[in-house]
Amino acid sequence: MLLAALAAGLAIPAAYGDSCTTQAQMTATQRDDFSRAARMLVSDVQNGDVQGLRDDTLPSVAANFAGIANSADALKPEIQQAGLTVEALFAFEAAQAAAGTQAAQFFCSAPGSTMTVVLNFSGLPAGKYALAIVHATGVPKPQQISVILAQTPDGQWKLAGIFSRPLMLGGRNGVWYWSQARQYAQRKQDWPAWFYYQIASFLVEPADFLSSPNVDRLNREAQQVHPQNLPAEQPVTVEINGSPFEITRVDTSAELGPLDFVIHYNPSPAQAAQLRDPVAARQQVVTLMTGMLAMHPGLREAFHGLWVYADAGNATAFALELPMNQIPGGTPGGAVPHAGGQ
Repeated sequence: MLLAALAAGLAIPAAYGDSCTTQAQMTATQRDDFSRAARMLVSDVQNGDVQGLRDDTLPSVAANFAGIANSADALKPEIQQAGLTVEALFAFEAAQAAAGTQAAQFFCSAPGSTMTVVLNFSGLPAGKYALAIVHATGVPKPQQISVILAQTPDGQWKLAGIFSRPLMLGGRNGVWYWSQARQYAQRKQDWPAWFYYQIASFLVEPADFLSSPNVDRLNREAQQVHPQNLPAEQPVTVEINGSPFEITRVDTSAELGPLDFVIHYNPSPAQAAQLRDPVAARQQVVTLMTGMLAMHPGLREAFHGLWVYADAGNATAFALELPMNQIPGGTPGGAVPHAGGQ
């Protein structure tokens, strides 16, 4: 969740590099100052103190505060009762960018460490900055919150950007999903492996502007199992029991708690007509569920259930969620994928 308009990007060309100070290299005073400022800002979000958050924000960012306020309101119920722990701190100074330079990279590594964290920013004004990664735990949906601080001319540390991501999904953290993804990959179950790798990458990176060798390795592993028949720019048509289903998107969701697999499809005119009858609509969607599980049996083990959406333009004509144990077992080989649309 982006709470402030600091542009951030990865792998942008024409970047200039600089070093940064890790938590281990800071003085006790620096660590205390950064931690105190980060805790205060996240506490403003916890308490719903939008005005306090604005007062503690860099003036250039506070000038356009509506998006920050809306995002803070959305984050508040997730972390209101959470305990806060500052997990990591980094300090870095951006120099005046040379003409034509598009991005800044800061390489953060403690002496004697083989692990380097890289911070990638686009359009970062010259100045002194700090990054605090805060964990909000002890709540149903724990969060990892990246707080970017900027030093004002009078020496105060103000909010320049704040980003939030879940710390866990479906009750599991990124390391667990990474381990499970490797197991599915070893069993040649590419669909559950691919989606577990995507979840792992999302959870282990606190924000898009941060990268590390571990994350790079994870992403390389994921590319080795990238399924060939995933719908992306073009839909994929799956034939089940002689009926074609145009799959437009597949995804994952833990909105209801457990991790579900999500399928969107565009019904044909004949299928759309069936969707007007609740009994026929349910039968049609269950047929699709059964066929997809026959094609990718690893999904049955990897996910709690299936969500299927029959889309009609920007609206949903019919939707159904079923736990895996309520979906009939498919006949192996009963579903056949075709690249492209119908």
